[in-house]
Amino acid sequence: MNPSIQGYAAAVLGELDGAQVQSTASDLQRVEETILANSDLRAAMTDTSVSGNARKAVMAQVLEKKVGGPASRLAAQAARVSAAQDVPQALAYLASRSHHAANEEAYAEPTLSVMAARERVGGYAEALYEDLDVKALEEIEDELFRFARTVEGNPSLRHALTDRDLPVDHRQGVVHALIEGKASAPSLALVDYVIAGGRARDIVGTMDWLVDLTARARGWRVAKVRTARELDASQADALRSSLTELAGNPVELQITEDATLLSGVRVEIGDVLVDATAKGRLDQLKEHLAQDHKAFQTNEH
Repeated sequence: MNPSIQGYAAAVLGELDGAQVQSTASDLQRVEETILANSDLRAAMTDTSVSGNARKAVMAQVLEKKVGGPASRLAAQAARVSAAQDVPQALAYLASRSHHAANEEAYAEPTLSVMAARERVGGYAEALYEDLDVKALEEIEDELFRFARTVEGNPSLRHALTDRDLPVDHRQGVVHALIEGKASAPSLALVDYVIAGGRARDIVGTMDWLVDLTARARGWRVAKVRTARELDASQADALRSSLTELAGNPVELQITEDATLLSGVRVEIGDVLVDATAKGRLDQLKEHLAQDHKAFQTNEH
């Protein structure tokens, strides 16, 4: 099952009050039973030739005015992001997950690999972002980036947040003590879920991954720029323009100064790395010389 469903469900159910959760749990139980009982509908949901977006549209149409908004939203999302053969399993998960929430039973997200856990957090973010405008997304992106750098640069804080022996609510309490009232509610909710649904040792990596996800959500790409010296406005504008042309999308710069680079800039954008630093050129020269030396020794023998 696509792990993003777990995060999406956590976000949607977390928005509901007790009565709404009860109603949603009942609705999702009926949705699961309907899919199982209707061979034509089950065939449509599990047809590998049908796109996820088409399955979502069919699911939404079938459920229109038959179940509440949250149940329809969850079932349609499951139909979209799940592999076709996994749609029934995803619906069964949603029915079970909402039942736990309706009964106020303790629930801990299952342990996943690093990348699967990031996808789960991404599902939570996707649900959260559906009702937010571009300005709010921009604010979240900036707040997540700054908090990730704070954790990265503070060993005692990093230790407290990555200690898997500390209860989740204790680690979340540390975050609340630091940023509650200083960051937006969506950002705080996201960091809470990074702790609850992500991997403890990957908190900085997951937040940086969320920064990129948030940028894509508003039609931007993030360029992570490390520079030996501060860029002035004209240099930053020129770099942004060049990277926008390279990426084919507007590019936002996330700039970090790093004196160890000696001079120049190092840029990561998507899966592209551009290293125009003195240190990078020296490292490339060393590697080139090492290869030449190895080849010379081989020829001698």
